[in-house]
Amino acid sequence: MHAEILIGGVFYGGPCDQSIGKTRHDNPVTGRMVGSAAEAGWAEVSAALDATKEAFSTWRFSPREDRSALLLRIAEALRERRQEFAELLRDELAKPISLAYAEVDRAAITFEIASREASTFGLPEPVDVSLDPRSDGVNVMVTRRPLGPILGIVPANWPLNLAAHKIAPALASGNTILIKAPSIGTLSTLRLCRLIHEAGCPDGVVNAIGCVPALAQKAAQDPRIAKLSFTGSPKVGWMLRDLLPRLPMTLELGGDATAVVAEDADLDYAVSKLIPSAFGFAGQVCISTQHLLVHRSVYDSFVSSFVAASEALTMSDPTDSGCLCGPLMTPEAAEKVMEWIDEAEAAGARVLCGGNRVGGYVEPTVMEGVTRAVRLGCDEVFGPVVTIQPYDEPEAIVTWVNTSRYGIHAAVFSSNHQLIDLLDCELQVGGLIVNDSPSLRFDAMPYGGIKESGMGREGIRSAMLSMTEVHTVVTGWTT
Repeated sequence: MHAEILIGGVFYGGPCDQSIGKTRHDNPVTGRMVGSAAEAGWAEVSAALDATKEAFSTWRFSPREDRSALLLRIAEALRERRQEFAELLRDELAKPISLAYAEVDRAAITFEIASREASTFGLPEPVDVSLDPRSDGVNVMVTRRPLGPILGIVPANWPLNLAAHKIAPALASGNTILIKAPSIGTLSTLRLCRLIHEAGCPDGVVNAIGCVPALAQKAAQDPRIAKLSFTGSPKVGWMLRDLLPRLPMTLELGGDATAVVAEDADLDYAVSKLIPSAFGFAGQVCISTQHLLVHRSVYDSFVSSFVAASEALTMSDPTDSGCLCGPLMTPEAAEKVMEWIDEAEAAGARVLCGGNRVGGYVEPTVMEGVTRAVRLGCDEVFGPVVTIQPYDEPEAIVTWVNTSRYGIHAAVFSSNHQLIDLLDCELQVGGLIVNDSPSLRFDAMPYGGIKESGMGREGIRSAMLSMTEVHTVVTGWTT
């Protein structure tokens, strides 16, 4: 297949168009070509910025029922083409096919949530000013206005649903958007934008390009952009924040999530939730479980069960419906994971299972005795590796989690309300998940991190709030 860029309702960079560059995209497992994609130069990026700005002048006034209907058509189209998109995610990213189907399903849900929000979001709301004696006969109403053209930069690991998390709230709130597809996952993101166009999206409301990072940075700095929504590495995200301190911005960056298994936890249930969280999609999720803290009284029992379940996972082909832990998306990623395992082992950590690489695959790996002094203990591994250690008192949990540079989700398996309340109050994270893994995310809920994990929140309504500004109208006086 070949994917073209979308500018102002027109597709550019077809297979025979020699004026626009092309990139090749191969299957990480087989090395076979999955497809090619057009790659924009600055002329195309600038044209896309123009189209996004021009369309905003009319889309901002579009009836909310029209926006809602469009978003619902997009959701329905994704469901109709579920298999096509799932197989593309599998082939392009080596995402296990069951997880690829789940991503398509969630993307459809994301657009449907936005459709519902569009029908009521921003309607005028009264403000009670009656305590002020000057307010006699006065009405104060608050609405929300769209910010303008948005630049959405999409990551490689979720090129469909995380593109949806930028596009859907933008459309629902009356904004236009330019999507920059990831260098891996390009085909999936550009194919989604074609589907949106085919669903009847007005020309220029959604534009989509693939380009080199330097041009994406140049686009973010362009005055035609009113807001940046970026999902990716902390290094790039915070560089953009420093470069553009006045630009409204949402940053969704890295994480090293910790899950706590308390002394009263159902151990079998905890293992059943934490295995897919740690090793699903080879751990290439920013809220994968990277660290486990287990109460010393149940430590040996839990470790025995968790290691046995980890060893039972096979490094299977992503086309296998039972595959959970496939290969890393690139050979470089697999090499980095192995370097971190070796570094931790050299510093005294012990490999309880796994720890080997076969081509692009890294075995599901469990390590004991990892400290914050090594990269595996203090940075995001983004691979199928989990550390495990005992704790005695709740204060040790707080100390461990809060010494991390990151803070998206943490999790606790317990029915002890005193412990849960303590962690909810003290942990420096964006969200606490009780009796499920830190990987749990519902697409309607606010989602994001603190510290180096980012700023702002996604989740449809939260994103719509960040893509709009408050507008107040005071009426009632006569002259």
